[in-house]
Amino acid sequence: MSIESLDPRVTRLQIEPEPNPLPKPALDQLITFEVFHQKKEGLPFTYVGPVHAADEEIAFLFAKEQYSRRAMCSGMWIASTEHVFVSGYADDSTSVYDTMPSVYVTPEGPEQSYEIFHLKKRGKAHQHVCTVTARSSEHALEVARQTLNPAPPVVSVWIIPSIHVLRQEEDRDMWATTPEKKYREAIAYRVQDKIDRFKAEQKA
Repeated sequence: MSIESLDPRVTRLQIEPEPNPLPKPALDQLITFEVFHQKKEGLPFTYVGPVHAADEEIAFLFAKEQYSRRAMCSGMWIASTEHVFVSGYADDSTSVYDTMPSVYVTPEGPEQSYEIFHLKKRGKAHQHVCTVTARSSEHALEVARQTLNPAPPVVSVWIIPSIHVLRQEEDRDMWATTPEKKYREAIAYRVQDKIDRFKAEQKA
């Protein structure tokens, strides 16, 4: 099977699917999830990369281990790649909103909320900019254009239905780290007195 991801670090590998692959059991089919994290409370959620897991709960555990174990983080969002609507791309001096056709007819269907992410420059990461109410991902793109009227550049837009975003923001204690790194020092293991005594004996 081929690996599909929104992360160019994965897609540029151009991994080819296996020729005539044998059928695999359901538990062997991992799903690609996209991960967004918030460095500090009040900052926008920013895309950090993909993880592959059997479901979103396991994906969250993998994402927490990979993207927050050594970096500051106050919240994390997880979304399956299949639920991410990707707009076209513009260059670094224009806006993708200016290149898309306007939607003049509101589509039928129930309204729901969508999360909007902007990429301001190639090589950077998509950041969350707002939540809109719309009837489809394409409609959400038009609503975002009318609501935000963003100045260029907007290189790309990602849109995810809010219902498909797993959010972990409330339990702040889970993001606590150990910035002092005391485990790297002998004193943390209560052997400093033995070390001092050994050094004194060596000087005698």
